[in-house]
Amino acid sequence: MTEKTQNIEELNKKIEEQSKIIDDYTNILKILQADFENYVKRVEKEKEEFVKYSNHKIVAKLLTLADDFDKALDVVKKSDNKIADGIEMIHKHLHKVLQEEGVLPINAVGNKLDPYKHDVIDIVKGEEEDLVVEEIQRGYMIKDKVLRPSKVRISKSGGK
Repeated sequence: MTEKTQNIEELNKKIEEQSKIIDDYTNILKILQADFENYVKRVEKEKEEFVKYSNHKIVAKLLTLADDFDKALDVVKKSDNKIADGIEMIHKHLHKVLQEEGVLPINAVGNKLDPYKHDVIDIVKGEEEDLVVEEIQRGYMIKDKVLRPSKVRISKSGGK
């Protein structure tokens, strides 16, 4: 083998080694690029979730106020009083504001028990199993998430 041929073989080996290094770096770069794109998507999704539920805490506090208005309205309606009109107006306005923020009441009575939406407070004897027969405290959803579960009484065929 001549010196020229030997030099060409050495150069070809070096080129092959360098090509392998380039391929390795290219693969690493592709992986890093995919990881970064996934990171950007994940951060965007977390940002959307944050915005979607950012008013969660204040709305949860307002629900106690809504409960108090419900009770006050029930009491005032029983007495023949003009104050009832004012309280009813405030009550409707409060629930309208909650609805505009994506807060909706959970319909519990007459539905089957849903452990994600209902907290069982009491069990009574009934014909149908796990049917919500009474709502003790109304529950609310904010968009697609349970803000506060309904406190309910359910029926069991072998109940009290």
